[in-house]
Amino acid sequence: MQLSEVNRHIAAALLGCDEDPGPMDSERAHAAMQLHIDCFVDECRVRRRARNTLVESGRCVLDERAIR
Repeated sequence: MQLSEVNRHIAAALLGCDEDPGPMDSERAHAAMQLHIDCFVDECRVRRRARNTLVESGRCVLDERAIR
């Protein structure tokens, strides 16, 4: 799959675990969760922001074990 210039910029912003990805919509959060599938929420800012976005939008419901 070829990425457009805009999509490359978005993907680059989602790659670094230590980088703040900024505000996300549900689609971007879903993509971030896929990109960071092997990351832990406690260690990865991108996955944490994505998960929070999906939970807040009602697209993801956390198991009680995941709630701290």
